Formats: sequence, structure tokens, C-alpha cells
Amino acid sequence: MTKLPIKISARNVDVFYGATHAIKSVNVEIADKMVTSFIGPSGCGKSTFLRCINRMNDTIDVCRVTGDILIDAEDIYDRRVDPVQLRAKVGMVFQKPNPFPKSIYDNVAYGPKIHGMARNKLELDEIVEKSLRRAALWDEAKDRLQEPGTGLSGGQQQRLCIARAVATEPEVLLMDEPCSALDPIATAQIEQLIDELRSSYSVVIVTHSMAQASRVSDRTAFFHLGELVEYGDTSHIFTNPSDKRTESYITGRIG
Repeated sequence: MTKLPIKISARNVDVFYGATHAIKSVNVEIADKMVTSFIGPSGCGKSTFLRCINRMNDTIDVCRVTGDILIDAEDIYDRRVDPVQLRAKVGMVFQKPNPFPKSIYDNVAYGPKIHGMARNKLELDEIVEKSLRRAALWDEAKDRLQEPGTGLSGGQQQRLCIARAVATEPEVLLMDEPCSALDPIATAQIEQLIDELRSSYSVVIVTHSMAQASRVSDRTAFFHLGELVEYGDTSHIFTNPSDKRTESYITGRIG
């Protein structure tokens, strides 16, 4: 694997839901300005691990995370770290498009307003336009900014959620199966967008589609039964995996 600056580093990460041991001693280093895919069977821990990177698991009472996760060499689980500020730095896009019940404009402006990123309406307008352009939605939405975000098509709603996530100028963008609720045309648009976003962000995507992982990602991590089995360049993982379990999953023998 080529050596690139490390953005996210996980060391001996374990996750428990009550008595259930969901993630078992995961160690991984995720490079900056690259797309990394997490693949594996349903329930293997890939989404759970993804949610550790912006402390979304903090919202689940029975969840306990141990080990270290560092972003830019800073421990994100340090008591002094404010999870709200962390989530501005680590944006997230979910499986099902979930625009707020607000206008297209207010969906994108929400985060920058909370974090005091604009001094006036003009600056806010600029952030909204820039974010919608980054999400390849500006041309479709510019004449309907005051219409509800929920009135957009499924693919447009997901791009709106991406615009909302990038509006706070994050450094990391997490995507939890962002295309699983979309049709093939919308999926292709999101995949093209992911390809463009890699130049600005460290993108981590959970996907159930191996074809998608092979198309969009530079590196791939294979999870199985809560363990990180194998991690490497995507081409290597798909053509010459080192572990029999990876090979079995990719060829469809386990899943």
C-alpha cells in the first residue's frame, strides 16, 4: 500500500452493546483524501465501527467503546472533546435520505448557523451555494431553495444530505450505505459525487455492494463477526485477498 498521511487511526477498539461484543480489537489506519470502503456480511460490525468515528454510539445507552480512535493524532474520546464539535469535523450521511422538515436552503444552512460560521446572510448564502455545488445539486435546486427538502426525489434528497454534511467544512465524511435506498441512476450520481469528494475529504463508506466498493474506493476493509479480517488496496482485496474468509465473502460463499 502506498504511504499517505494518516487521517484516522484506530487502536484496539472494542465495542459492546450490553453483554454483546460487537467489535473485537480493531486496528486500522485510514489515509487522508481517499475513499475507504467497509464491506462484510450484515451484522458484521462495519456500521458500528463507522459510528465510532464520530461518536454516534454515544447516543446509545448500553453501548461502550474501549480503545483509542485518533483523528489527526488527537484522541476523539478524550473527555475534553465536545461530540457536537467533533460531528462538525466528521460529517455523516445515512442509509435513508433524512432531510429536515425545512426548506432546501435551511437544511444546508442549519449546521453553519449552529457553529457560527457566517457573520451575515450574504456569507450564509455563499456557504449554501458552495455546499449545494459540491453535492452536484445547485443547478437543480437554485430556483427552489425555499421549497421543502422533503419534496425532492430520493437521489436529490441524498445529495441534499451530502450538501448538509459538507456545509460545516468537515475533514472526514462518513457514509453508511448511502445508496441502498436509491435507484441505479441516483446511485451512479452519488458514486460520481464520491469520486469528486475524495479530493477534499477523507471519505469512509459502508456498503453492502461489493461492485460499489470496487468502483468507488481506494482501500477496502473486510469485517466478519466483529473482526477486521483484512485491509488493503481495493484492487488487492478483490483480486488477491490474503485471508480465506475474505475470498469466501467476495466469491459469495459467505454473506
